[in-house]
Amino acid sequence: MNFFKTTILLAVLTAMLVFAGDALGGRSGAITALIFAGIMNFVTYWFSDKIVLMMYRAKPVTEADAPELYAITRDLTMKAGLPMPKVYIMGNDTPNAFATGRNPGHAAVAVTTGIMRLLTREELTGVLAHELAHIQNRDILISTIAATIAGAISYLAHMAQWAAMFGGARDNEREGNPIALIVMMIVAPLAAMIIQMAISRSREYGADTGGARICGNPLSLANALRKLEYANKRIPMVGANAATSHMFIVNPLSGGSLLRLFSTHPPIEERIKRLEAMAGGPRY
Repeated sequence: MNFFKTTILLAVLTAMLVFAGDALGGRSGAITALIFAGIMNFVTYWFSDKIVLMMYRAKPVTEADAPELYAITRDLTMKAGLPMPKVYIMGNDTPNAFATGRNPGHAAVAVTTGIMRLLTREELTGVLAHELAHIQNRDILISTIAATIAGAISYLAHMAQWAAMFGGARDNEREGNPIALIVMMIVAPLAAMIIQMAISRSREYGADTGGARICGNPLSLANALRKLEYANKRIPMVGANAATSHMFIVNPLSGGSLLRLFSTHPPIEERIKRLEAMAGGPRY
């Protein structure tokens, strides 16, 4: 269901790009915006592991450095049929984790020192299985595609705004409805962002399900999420970047409640509810 939902949302984003391109910039404008957004996001996708790991000062570790973390990751990758990813630790008291890399052969998982202190071995296993599910599902690629299309729509809206300011025409061969253009300049980028966030939430549900299957115990992840939600409210991550917040297992950003439409993560209570349903009910 999550994969089907993602496919539908990506199709809607693509249709919006075609419609917005025709309404705001013509076909040539849409193609230009798509190419520009594609180049930017491809570079980010190709070097995502290096960029994000450097941003959070993650340090690579070996089995000798972190034997338990390494052993859990190795065991889970064997169960998932994945290559062994690189393992990193971030020196941060906020308990959190993320996965990155352009494909399973160039993947990395990173955890904070805070999460290693907070969780039991079983709960940490659930978290790492969730991150490996992201790698298995190629969620970084899916997120990049969504970001490329949404970015192209935003670029088109900005192009149309500049054209309107300087009296430029959308297409000399066709007359555009100025009211419709204004609506598109405002609504299209907003709608694209909402759909992009919905795709992100869908992929989190998918990683929860996949992670529960990899580790074989949905409740280990459910209990971890319960602890992580409370701990992240108590110790918000200093220096967390909004552009990378979707990568973490729980949203690292502080600042109060956000509208669910604009959240990169599903509600924790709903994620826990689904995991408990997979296990046949809550057990503590």
